[in-house]
Amino acid sequence: MLRDAQGHELTGATAEARDSLDQAVRAFTLSYGDAAGLAEAARKAAPACAMAHITKGWMLALANDCQFIPGARALLDTARSLPLNERERAHVAALTHAVDGHRASVIRVLDPHLMRYPRDLLAHSAAMLADAFRGEFASVRDRSARALPSWSPAIPSYGIMRSFYGFGLEEAGNYAQSEDVSREAAELEPYGYWPHHAVSHVLEMTGRPNDGLTWMDQRQSFWSAKDNQSRVHIWWHKALFHVELGDFAKAMETYDGPVLANQRPIGISLTNATALLWRLEMLGFDAGDRWQTLAKIWDGHADGRLCLFADIHAAMTAIRAGDGATLDRLRAAMARTASEASEAAHAYRAIGLPIVDGVTAYHRGDYAGAVEQLLPARYDLWMIGGSHAQRDIVEWTLAEAAIRAGERDVALSLANERLSLRPDSAVNARLKGAAEALA
Repeated sequence: MLRDAQGHELTGATAEARDSLDQAVRAFTLSYGDAAGLAEAARKAAPACAMAHITKGWMLALANDCQFIPGARALLDTARSLPLNERERAHVAALTHAVDGHRASVIRVLDPHLMRYPRDLLAHSAAMLADAFRGEFASVRDRSARALPSWSPAIPSYGIMRSFYGFGLEEAGNYAQSEDVSREAAELEPYGYWPHHAVSHVLEMTGRPNDGLTWMDQRQSFWSAKDNQSRVHIWWHKALFHVELGDFAKAMETYDGPVLANQRPIGISLTNATALLWRLEMLGFDAGDRWQTLAKIWDGHADGRLCLFADIHAAMTAIRAGDGATLDRLRAAMARTASEASEAAHAYRAIGLPIVDGVTAYHRGDYAGAVEQLLPARYDLWMIGGSHAQRDIVEWTLAEAAIRAGERDVALSLANERLSLRPDSAVNARLKGAAEALA
């Protein structure tokens, strides 16, 4: 039986399908190239190859966009109808949970699976992204650490696996080790998204924006190439470095230029534009009609049940665009999810609705109401998913709301906390000055 690049048997595969599938998995885990097109080529070359359907199904499900779920379900149904080996059955079980938005169940399947199949690169990627949007990104460190002794530089895509480990280290707070591992992985896989992403996060979280811009500029030909499917997020990070240095105009220039030019109409991708524009407005920029333009792109990409992180950003966009009808529909859907007996219900109830209500209050000028909602929410903020850097938009909004509400004790406490982590941040210095000026 034919085997993939990491040595796993592929039921029903042909040589052509195997080659296309290897390229598809590599493109997907690099976030570089036409992964979906390559997976489709594998499906056409061998309709009886279950992993070809499973692989494309994962690509659709892990986009965390409600528009892709019907396609993922159809591919899953096709895979179920085919002969499956042990590894393929585990993928089908995990993917079944993924299309329902049950990410904890995805991990309950994939963690023991990866102990048996530690070189299953696609399963590592699926687990990492499931962790990302259940608030457990740091688990990637431990999962990768368990698996890496079974890898070696002789195994194809070893550098990708190292890059996963590097990002897990960063989210677990192991910044120095993450930087070393991720810079090494970037040399092994220069076009890979994850090592560039991890180093960007390290430099953001350790308050080194000048180093961040140097890193970005030195390697821009790699991470900004048109085949890099996640390049808009790296541009977002570059804009944040400008924000930290106080060059707010440059950050807005980045929004109007490469962020919008490279924007993909997928919910998780759209969160970058929303998060950057929200920050810039808090710094005093007039967004003009940018929110209305962005809201049109967001239309249909958040449903209030699949991905809390995306739903919150979609709500923020609707708020700023003045689209009350969309906001009401989205919040009502989130409330329905919160009332259900699903894995996602607790997060929507405990953190999702308070954040949406808090940012709505902030937009309406009810800054005390925003503080009332967001201050308790910050202690469970991990539940919305995303990275530490992405979730900071809620913390920052809370600090700004406390200043505008005249709540000096809260505002000054939050500013001091932020400055202790990033003492050279122009944003944090601005918050501290405003808090101290309160009577």
